[in-house]
Amino acid sequence: MALRRDGLATRTRLLEAACEVFAEKGYRGARLVDICRRAGANIAAVNYHFGDKASLYVQAWKHAFRKDLKEGPVVSEHVPPRERFAALIRDLLINFVKKSRHGQFTRLYFQELANPTGLIRDALQELIEPHRLFLLKLLSDLTGLPTNDERLLFSELSIINQCRAVFTVRPEDLEYLLGQPISQDLIDRLAEHIIRFSLGGLRAVTPCLAVDEEEDAPRPS
Repeated sequence: MALRRDGLATRTRLLEAACEVFAEKGYRGARLVDICRRAGANIAAVNYHFGDKASLYVQAWKHAFRKDLKEGPVVSEHVPPRERFAALIRDLLINFVKKSRHGQFTRLYFQELANPTGLIRDALQELIEPHRLFLLKLLSDLTGLPTNDERLLFSELSIINQCRAVFTVRPEDLEYLLGQPISQDLIDRLAEHIIRFSLGGLRAVTPCLAVDEEEDAPRPS
């Protein structure tokens, strides 16, 4: 049992070290020897737990994603869909300020954008798909459209890319575009804008369906 715990601890240290080194240097610039040095492990441990550098990179992506972005809003299914949608958007944007702005996943994402490896496409789809299906179901609840309706798919793409911009634009570029330093208050206001803008867009493409005309997702007092 002690050996099993030690093996798990070594694997975790390797993943943490790999996230940092890959985030700093990218896949091609990272060396296994540097990862092992940070993890206090050896190349044999990498081979045992992951097989090779490419597999370690994929697992590091999964580790960083689950650590930085896994947490989501806990909102009851009995809450109206508009409130669930607002909670989701706020959580995504607030998570950016609290963790993901400087988190491992965001930095790994930047490295992959700058120097694509082609290694993480399947892994990224695997990680994102549950979140995508959750959002599509939520939009279906809001509009009454089936989840495979083209209007809903277009809307999901539009909404998620409003949020994705906050994660994928470098902080200094985001500050330039918004004309002010990033702060919690700014992110709160941006979240409210995305909520209202998105609900307005849903009304525009589904004018006869479930999205009503009341004030959009006010914050609870």
